[in-house]
Amino acid sequence: MEQLREMLKGHQLRTTTCREDVLSTFISKKNALSHGDLEGMLGENYDRVTIYRTLKTFLEKGIIHKVLDDEGLRYALCSQNCSEEKHQHDHIHFKCNECGETNCIENLHIPAVKLPEGYMPENFNLLIQGICPKCKS
Repeated sequence: MEQLREMLKGHQLRTTTCREDVLSTFISKKNALSHGDLEGMLGENYDRVTIYRTLKTFLEKGIIHKVLDDEGLRYALCSQNCSEEKHQHDHIHFKCNECGETNCIENLHIPAVKLPEGYMPENFNLLIQGICPKCKS
């Protein structure tokens, strides 16, 4: 619990039980989660709007980042290099066709893409689908 509180404090956030529970869920699951996933896990204690606001705050503060997969929007914990001012997410995401988990592959970066003149990139997202090591064995 102390680690969670320090993490929230480091991002200039007050500690609330919802923030602690959402953050704890991300840490324990280690894969990208949707709002619906969190609602299913924590819905007894918090309504969907409270969970949504917590996700929005975490996104703004650089605690989590967006992950787009074939089922929609998910969120994953940011690496330690993220802040409110700058997110560092030029890595690849992998979705397992067996278990359905989407994970960040932090050590593989999205290759540079030269866009036609006039296009200004703001975000990158690369999703690879296949079988994860856990399901392969």
